[in-house]
Amino acid sequence: MTAEIGHFALILSLCVAFAQACVGLLTSHTTPVANVMRRGATLQSVLVAVAFFCLMWGFIQSDFSLALVQGHSHLAKPMLYKISAVWGNHEGSLLLWVLIVALYGTAFAWLEPRRTTRISDAFYIRVLMVQAFVSVAFLTFLVLTSNPFARLIPPPFEGQGLNPVLQDPALAAHPPLLYLGYVGFSLVFAQALAVLLAKDKAHEDWAALMRLWTMVAWIFLTLGIALGSFWAYYELGWGGFWFWDPVENASLMPWLAATALLHSLMASAKRDLFNGWVLLLAILTFCLSLSGTFLVRSGVLTSVHAFANDPARGLFILLILAGFALWGLTLFARHFPRAPEDTSFSLISRESTLLIQNIGLSVATATVFIGTIYPLVLDALGGGKISVGAPYFNSVFAPLLIPFLILIPFAPLMGWGKGDAPAAAKRLAGAAVFSVLAVVALYIMRPTPPLALAVMGAALWVVSASINAWRQKIQRLGWQGISAPAYLSHIGFGVLIAAAIAASVWRSETIVVAENGQIVHIAHYALRYDGVKEIAGDNYQSEQGQLVFVNSGRRGQILHPERRFYDAEQNTTTEAALAQDIGGTLYAVIGEREQGKQVLRLWYHPFVNFIWIGAMIMALGGCSALRKQLKK
Repeated sequence: MTAEIGHFALILSLCVAFAQACVGLLTSHTTPVANVMRRGATLQSVLVAVAFFCLMWGFIQSDFSLALVQGHSHLAKPMLYKISAVWGNHEGSLLLWVLIVALYGTAFAWLEPRRTTRISDAFYIRVLMVQAFVSVAFLTFLVLTSNPFARLIPPPFEGQGLNPVLQDPALAAHPPLLYLGYVGFSLVFAQALAVLLAKDKAHEDWAALMRLWTMVAWIFLTLGIALGSFWAYYELGWGGFWFWDPVENASLMPWLAATALLHSLMASAKRDLFNGWVLLLAILTFCLSLSGTFLVRSGVLTSVHAFANDPARGLFILLILAGFALWGLTLFARHFPRAPEDTSFSLISRESTLLIQNIGLSVATATVFIGTIYPLVLDALGGGKISVGAPYFNSVFAPLLIPFLILIPFAPLMGWGKGDAPAAAKRLAGAAVFSVLAVVALYIMRPTPPLALAVMGAALWVVSASINAWRQKIQRLGWQGISAPAYLSHIGFGVLIAAAIAASVWRSETIVVAENGQIVHIAHYALRYDGVKEIAGDNYQSEQGQLVFVNSGRRGQILHPERRFYDAEQNTTTEAALAQDIGGTLYAVIGEREQGKQVLRLWYHPFVNFIWIGAMIMALGGCSALRKQLKK
């Protein structure tokens, strides 16, 4: 009965979303209509939430009469993974997507009238109308092609289980965080279309509003990408933190576009500049988010991230993507906002630095897009399968990063309209000297490819310059200067880039076929292999390796890399063992046994944890900026 309630709530939510869209499209834009739109958005969220929790209850109760539960759960599964299995499949994850679309619409509907942002009823109604159309598109897709409440008659006694790779605490949080980022850009898209549809664009205080909601989505997407990278690092057993997988790239593209959008919105909100570019970026960012959905659900690629391989579903999503892209770009072409009369600014100004940063981020986005889409298009046209991987992206991205990183510290120090370059250079001189000395020291201490060394030096320049500028601000303003979102985010970005380069070019790796008692050396560690123990987990059997440290301050400590066999899924996974120190991470996995010996693979990645620390600092900077905006 619970499933039927959920299915009915889903269909009813589609009807409500369609009615909400029609009201916004066909009626006058008055305060009573705005109130109706608010109630419609709320009702839609409630109905989708009912459907979502009905599905979750089916997983919690192991209701194998539901095809989705039978295909992705079983009785012995721990409760956490029963719950996370709700979105560990195509239908459930799409329901989560629709729920977040509805919740963003409801959040906008209730929060914006209470804020001091100056928006009209007409603008408010148009935003909720576009958001309702987004809901209609995905609810239609869900109801017609991806019913999560399909029944099995007669119901089986046991389920097939969830992919063991997805049975991990990080994967319980990764998709919701990622979707909160992806889907958040639907509201930014809705605001962009509302601006384009407005007769008097200057009347609306839309730039500050759009920057706030872009920041919310950007923070979640940053956290989602970082958590996914961390999960891939410790779970997949290949010792890497970023593989340039097409679906990884699909999350990176909207992040790059949204970062450009955030920087452009500063000029729009402050000086009414770059408005056309801002609206185009808002449209493209949402379209790039939809392209990730298409890649995951269309079957055009094989990936641990992919949910479905049904071409019909892929075609449906492609039509949704094409429809929203066509709608947005057509409105943009017809109602392109005219630039204000006073748009002049000096070559040495904050506007110029923001413009150059936008160009760099746009080129980076295009680079990832071409490298991701080109192999798929070539294969679809019968040109055969090719792989565009890390060598392409690394060789193209590194030269792009250097000028972008060098420019970052200048932007916050430049004035609007006309900046004082000598004063900025004087304030940054100490950081420049530090960065040069750091590069020289690194070159002497560690053999490093010149291009990697240049990128690392530029990243250290960003960190040192931002810290120094932040310190000067605190000295000048006292505790009022402690709030510095831009400096904080720039520090995080510099830390992330420097750590990624260090972990990649300075890593150590060894593969050994070891017998009991053999000593294995990696970086500054020595470990003794003491064989394998057989252990039983909640829903798996495990071969657990015993690697004992025989030197350093860890002497006597044991690493336990595992190979787990999941009986319900008939699948084997590799579980890495990690040991952290201040300088990096030791990473160990075990492979097959060969003639009584054990294959061991070990890596040492210097400073790898600072990749995720940097991402957290960036997100913290975003939260600080969000708090600052909400105060205004």
